[in-house]
Amino acid sequence: MIEYKIEDVDMISHVDIVKQISNNEYIINIDNTEKNINVINISVDSMEFMLDNMYHSVKYIKKSSSKIELVADGIPIMLTTNNKLNDIVYKNSGGSVTNAQINLISQIPGKVIAVKVDENDKVKKGDLVCVLESMKMQVSVKSHKDGIVKKINIKTGSAVAKNDIIAEIE
Repeated sequence: MIEYKIEDVDMISHVDIVKQISNNEYIINIDNTEKNINVINISVDSMEFMLDNMYHSVKYIKKSSSKIELVADGIPIMLTTNNKLNDIVYKNSGGSVTNAQINLISQIPGKVIAVKVDENDKVKKGDLVCVLESMKMQVSVKSHKDGIVKKINIKTGSAVAKNDIIAEIE
């Protein structure tokens, strides 16, 4: 069984494969409800499937040991499969979890709509740092840790690419 949590949603889903019917068809259990899934096409970076006779398309954007960034039916989603795994790996490699990553990195390309912090501001994990517009949607970019904003690399109206450094938080 795998647990999935959608970032910013207070719910954890449990998913398990109950039975394989054929090469591409399965019965799965999502939060104690059985569903029929038929995989139409699957590749390294995408998947098309029918879930209870409804078509769905998923494109995988980025995957780490505990997070999966994807676009499902046109909606960007960040899934956490084990929200403590990155911290555990880092800590066991001799690092300090609180200083694991200084740079706040853009997960998507977009236009900067608003910058909500200034250099030398104190921020807590989850505080709003900026708002990006991508695919006509506004996306809140939040601090990945507690700290002090040492440098801001963006300004309102500028463009950012995926993996650009938005700010340095120490």
